[in-house]
Amino acid sequence: MHGSGQQELKVGLVGYGSGGSIFHAPLITAHPRLRFDAVVTANPERQAQVRADLPGTEPVDDLDALFARRPDLVVITTPNRTHAELAKAALDAGLPVVVDKPFTPTAEEGRALIEHARERGLLLTVFQNRRWDSDIRTVRAVLESGELGRVHRFESRFDRWSPQPKPTWRDSGGAEDVAGLLYDLGSHLIDQALQLFGPVTSVYAEIDRRRPGVRADDDSFVSLTHAGGVRSHLWMSKLAAVPGPRLRVLGDQGTFTKHGTDPQEADLRAGKRPVDDAWGREPEEIWGELGDGETTRTVPSERGDYLAFYDGVVEALTGHAPAPVDPADAVTALEIIAAAQRSADSSTVERLP
Repeated sequence: MHGSGQQELKVGLVGYGSGGSIFHAPLITAHPRLRFDAVVTANPERQAQVRADLPGTEPVDDLDALFARRPDLVVITTPNRTHAELAKAALDAGLPVVVDKPFTPTAEEGRALIEHARERGLLLTVFQNRRWDSDIRTVRAVLESGELGRVHRFESRFDRWSPQPKPTWRDSGGAEDVAGLLYDLGSHLIDQALQLFGPVTSVYAEIDRRRPGVRADDDSFVSLTHAGGVRSHLWMSKLAAVPGPRLRVLGDQGTFTKHGTDPQEADLRAGKRPVDDAWGREPEEIWGELGDGETTRTVPSERGDYLAFYDGVVEALTGHAPAPVDPADAVTALEIIAAAQRSADSSTVERLP
């Protein structure tokens, strides 16, 4: 269930690039408890796109114009380097905030922002939408079944094929832009591993720039040792013409293997909307398999549900639940990213306190 017929909450969106237009706008529009009020973008073409995509929503030039409208929620989906500054401004204006991942450029800035929100008694949460991917929800169900026995390794990857860099900050930017795959897809992979297997005690990483002219990583590997003994091996690449398994989970009684990716991102990019029960359902041909060394069986995929993040936001705003994503989790992921960068720079295993 996604909401009810209760009073709508007004949303102000900051930024209307791919994150705002492809991910947040369709989810907010589809949610029965949320209503778009305004979108901040000074770009005339994007303002025209807002008017076309979101009838009745006002495009405004700056934050002051948005804050003057007193929305019930501000969603920050701008380039990574701006997240901390814009989220602080919204909190200073007395407004609850959703920040797109990777939350802030550094863990230190993230901790300061959390304290800022706590002092003001305001909601602050992070859009870690891939917690609601079909494959991750399926892995959680498999783990809870106990059929794998004691798990010792988790392998997870996002493989892309983009051999020619795009002229965007995300693809061609440098450290000052908080660019690269480790912050982008790595933020999701690390968050998923933490959610499934808990705290991390050490980090090893290989972070590479493989395509000509890029200044940020485009082919990286991160190994996490969890306090419970599981090792997570995480891959992210833009130079994988043929993708590997989306994930594997190895236990002492069985292995779960899954190919193919959750359909929600592709469906959003294709203009589809989460309006019925067919949303987030994977085709049977990419369901995972669980084997015990003698037999193998297909495991039907759980339904993916990005809209559940905004269910959680609504519940938090109306006083019924905590934030759907604790921003402290995002700070932990940023600490791991920083440790991965140190590891790659010095070819060391980095211990975490």
